[in-house]
Amino acid sequence: MRWGGVGWGDWLVALLLHAMASPSSSSSKHCKKNDSFNGCSNPTKKPRLSFISDSEIQSEFSHHDQTISRINNGSFGSCPQSVISSQQSFQLQFLRQPDHFYFNTLKSSILHSRSIIKSLVNARSVDEISLVDNATTAVSIVLQNCAWGFTEGRFNKGDVAVMLHYAYGAVKKSVQAYVTRAGGEVIEVQLPFPVTSKEEIVSEFRKALERGKENGKKKVRLAVIDHVTSMPSVVIPVKELVKICREEGVDQVFVDAAHGIGCVDVDVRDIGADFYTSNLHKWFFCPPSIAFLYCRQRGEEGNGGDLHHPVVSHEYGHGLAVESAWIGTRDYSAQLVVPAVLEFINRFEGGIDGIKERNHEKVVEMGEMLVKAWGTNLGSPPEMCGSMIMVEVPIYFRAPLDGEVDSVTGYARISHQVYNKVEDYYSSTRYGRSVPINNSKWPWFRYHDSQKLTNKLEIDDEYQSSKIVPLLSFF
Repeated sequence: MRWGGVGWGDWLVALLLHAMASPSSSSSKHCKKNDSFNGCSNPTKKPRLSFISDSEIQSEFSHHDQTISRINNGSFGSCPQSVISSQQSFQLQFLRQPDHFYFNTLKSSILHSRSIIKSLVNARSVDEISLVDNATTAVSIVLQNCAWGFTEGRFNKGDVAVMLHYAYGAVKKSVQAYVTRAGGEVIEVQLPFPVTSKEEIVSEFRKALERGKENGKKKVRLAVIDHVTSMPSVVIPVKELVKICREEGVDQVFVDAAHGIGCVDVDVRDIGADFYTSNLHKWFFCPPSIAFLYCRQRGEEGNGGDLHHPVVSHEYGHGLAVESAWIGTRDYSAQLVVPAVLEFINRFEGGIDGIKERNHEKVVEMGEMLVKAWGTNLGSPPEMCGSMIMVEVPIYFRAPLDGEVDSVTGYARISHQVYNKVEDYYSSTRYGRSVPINNSKWPWFRYHDSQKLTNKLEIDDEYQSSKIVPLLSFF
């Protein structure tokens, strides 16, 4: 028998190599429905006598490969050692006595995690928060419901779903699998890049909604809006776009914020969307894989109305949050360590808000350093960056082909997280090859990992002098 794709023997060997510590004290406290998890009304403001030191930060991430300049946190995130220890403790509890764990620990611990997230994102009720594996799973839940609207006759063939041209590849494929196949039409918002202001995005979004309502015969049933696009990485003015959707009569609005919590401000009530999802393993220090899906309550429908998890198990029909909390035997430990993550975050001045602000300041500083060194440009103004920034690289140029107006250049995405140091961005190079990824009009670059301070892109002679480039890949 295998668990999560890994053999039981593999799990046992790995787990028994670590100390069999009990979960952190915070994980043993559980909240009841509508409680503020034992009186902690604002989990980001827990007072501390002293904040985490630089050496303690490096110790928390000492398991990282020290030969690599890790400046691509956006793809897979990072998990501190204290949280890994908490996860391993939960895993070992399950392996010791799975029946006891299932009946006495699992459900209450998931509820505790949901309650913390509820407060962090300012949801009205814990019933609005479900935990799922990742943002892609949340997308499937929402789009599955949209597809049922077509097949059950609530929507007309040819009714429209709108999404951004920048949308993540898996989201585009999901829209194709659920909406297009069910008879819906998909309209992509053609956004500019480089982008100079949020007004450019708002203008193009309005145009797309108008196309969706042409001849008065179609209705826009769903708008899928990124909060922070992946590639190119741009912070989208979601609040303004949601407001436009309400004004234009769009049925439902879904904000895909895979890079949301921990990277940008997230207040689901202020944003006003029907659905909002964010990974917690990218910028919130959870181990992979965990995300939350917020479903705004409407009347007596409760959490998610008639939304259902795509993996049907014994809890089907008990509400999305309950369905998502049990989808069969698997490793749920990533969903249980949110209290331990909160303890780690509160070791930093300002909590998650302080981390987010410092990451933004640092990634902008490093991006500006690179474009100054290369004589290039940023892909967007600093205020449209979160903890990631797009930097034009001087090593790729192609003249416009037939039908194209502008020359094509390459952009690299860099990230900043608490473990990063300035030296990471000065990783000079000696070898390593750029790989254009033709997933849109612009060729993004993926850089192969090589040894720290000994990597170099093979570039044209005119750029051989002092140009430096970071090592990264994108998701």
